[in-house]
Amino acid sequence: MFLLDMFNKKTAMPTPENALPGRPEPIPTAEAHFVNGRPLKGPYPDGTRTILLGLGCFWGAERLYWQIPGVYVTAVGYAGGHTPNPTYQETTTGLTGHAEVVLVVYDPQIVSLEELLKVFFEEHDPTQGMRQGNDIGTTYRSAIYTTDEDQLETALRMRDQYQAALDAAGHGNRITTEIAAAGPFYFAEAYHQQYLAKNPGGYCGLRGTGVTCAAG
Repeated sequence: MFLLDMFNKKTAMPTPENALPGRPEPIPTAEAHFVNGRPLKGPYPDGTRTILLGLGCFWGAERLYWQIPGVYVTAVGYAGGHTPNPTYQETTTGLTGHAEVVLVVYDPQIVSLEELLKVFFEEHDPTQGMRQGNDIGTTYRSAIYTTDEDQLETALRMRDQYQAALDAAGHGNRITTEIAAAGPFYFAEAYHQQYLAKNPGGYCGLRGTGVTCAAG
């Protein structure tokens, strides 16, 4: 019964009233990207755009994106919840409502949003609800948080296209990706930033469906 209760807490979104209170001050994080040395919090170059992507555990997800030409900088953090300035330990309880996400700052003249979302849909399973594989909880849900209307429309269109591809491949499940306008983004602790560059043998739980997502 105790294990079932803990599972239910981790996989059910809290309300603002029962979420953890958090704190007014941001938690400390790294200043510069461990791989490319660029400032995590900006300022970012004119013309770049940002999007928040949740693919489960953010360690492996971030590594996917910092390697893509046209991506200026990446950072991991928490979004989509209620608790202000949460810690990692707080998010893992399921009582903040946040998803683990990657902030992707990109130059649309070099890499399109469609290309970034192709990676998103192919490199994890967007049909698993509040989990990715053995990682269970609201923090591991699939999510796209957009920063303008064009991004939102593109994300919804590509979701529908990928659902059609999954159906054609006989996958049988519906996409559960949360797609919404971005709210506050809270940078995760310094040790989480670019974790797999600092720890090359570290955990990465990403597993795709094997179904191709068309870009554009």
